Amino acid sequence: MKSIYFTFTILLLGILFCSCESGNQNIQGNPNIIIILADDLGYGDPQVYNSESKIPTPNIDKLAEMGMRFTDAHTPSSVCTPTRYGLLTGRYAWRTELKKSVLWAWDKPLIANDRLTFPKMLKTKNYKTACIGKWHLGWRWPSNEGVGYVNDTISIGDFNLKGRNDLWKSIDFSKSLGGGPLEAGFDYYFGDDVPNFAPYTFFENNELTKIPDQIKPEDMYGGPGPMSEGWNMEQVMPEITNRAVKYIKEQSQNKQPFFLYFTLTAPHTPIAPTDKFKGKSEAGLYGDFVHEVDWSVGEIVKALQQTGEFENTLLIFTSDNGSPQRDGIDMGGTIGSVKRYGHDPSKPWKGMKADIWEGGHRVPFIASWPGRIQSNTVSDQVICLTDIISSVASILGISKVKGEMGDSVDILPILLGNDKPVRESIIHHSIDGTFSIRKGEWKLILGKDSGGFSKSLKIKGIPVSTEGQLYRLTNDPAEQHNLYDEKPEIVSELTALLNKYKSQGYSG
Repeated sequence: MKSIYFTFTILLLGILFCSCESGNQNIQGNPNIIIILADDLGYGDPQVYNSESKIPTPNIDKLAEMGMRFTDAHTPSSVCTPTRYGLLTGRYAWRTELKKSVLWAWDKPLIANDRLTFPKMLKTKNYKTACIGKWHLGWRWPSNEGVGYVNDTISIGDFNLKGRNDLWKSIDFSKSLGGGPLEAGFDYYFGDDVPNFAPYTFFENNELTKIPDQIKPEDMYGGPGPMSEGWNMEQVMPEITNRAVKYIKEQSQNKQPFFLYFTLTAPHTPIAPTDKFKGKSEAGLYGDFVHEVDWSVGEIVKALQQTGEFENTLLIFTSDNGSPQRDGIDMGGTIGSVKRYGHDPSKPWKGMKADIWEGGHRVPFIASWPGRIQSNTVSDQVICLTDIISSVASILGISKVKGEMGDSVDILPILLGNDKPVRESIIHHSIDGTFSIRKGEWKLILGKDSGGFSKSLKIKGIPVSTEGQLYRLTNDPAEQHNLYDEKPEIVSELTALLNKYKSQGYSG
């Protein structure tokens, strides 16, 4: 009996030892958090969201099988910068000085130094944090005159700023940058900031990995400005994906939980799939680039599974706004042109990126957390990307502080299987600053058109009313029948609610 007991004890200790060695030792503690944020991926791009999609997305589809897929998830804006601000702070960006549009090349940071952010919050719980990929929330660019930053005094988001394209001539690229992900609370950053803005080079922490030493050729996609030798736009997605995989493998050896904010540069322009993915879809180069997004998602899942971290990771996949539906010709193409392949990135919704209509801000959203989120489930509850930070705070037992995360709602009950609605309403915002508010089945738009790219396409269904638009989404998901003039009481109620949220400074 003593021999049997001794053998059993040795086996048990061996099992425990192997369990600790195979992954980090945080299995019983706080989960790792990974957010994969695609750039300009439409609701109708993944096949799990659109059975008529012309693009193979097996990894995204599989992730949906392993977790919960949301059908009514929204970005806080229909364009990039304000969505990223909202995700990291839990606030709508229109509460800042950025009242419309996005940050442009050489703009200063949008996130204030004293603002609570996702990584700052997680550091209070001993998390290691990293941002890998696209940033697009501004930097402080050091002056070559010895002191200060060249963008200290310019207004952000001013596309028509005179002399903007020449600001780089006053920058010392050999100096450390200010602002950026590290100032926002991340321990580590690697990426290319914005793939179609100068400088065309990689960033690591507060430095450029290679000093720009030439001017980008005019026939290369993107805005004017300096570029480092050998810059290749097709290599951006493989490089940031490999870096993200490396980070996961490194962190799996540590006892601390980690947060990875993995911000893809695809399928945003420049539409630059590598040869490995060209011709793999039936939607041209755009479809091939979406297929590369799917590959990147698969690489993250594989890294988590290989390191034993998948079971202890809350993994969220989503997009920063809808798709502009470009076909990828010359790394771009005209808006809406990918539809010539019979593929609709917004299906079944009206509109596209930048619009106030659903196609501008309703996006794929998939959450996986084995053992906590039931696999192969679908939720039709309304959620916003601003809600992620409050939900993670709830997981970690962090209480909200007054004035922080003011437009963020805790959706953890939904993730854990409670189908009761948690949002009273949600506010939408377009590229030109058009507002919309949704409450239940009703959606009010305070403007007569899309507020975005679709106005140039003359999309059918432009309402008769010159004041605004009101849609009953349960009966009219395509936003074709404007009830603004027929339902003044609903218009009045929703207008008052929107004004209340604006004036009080919070909505969550």
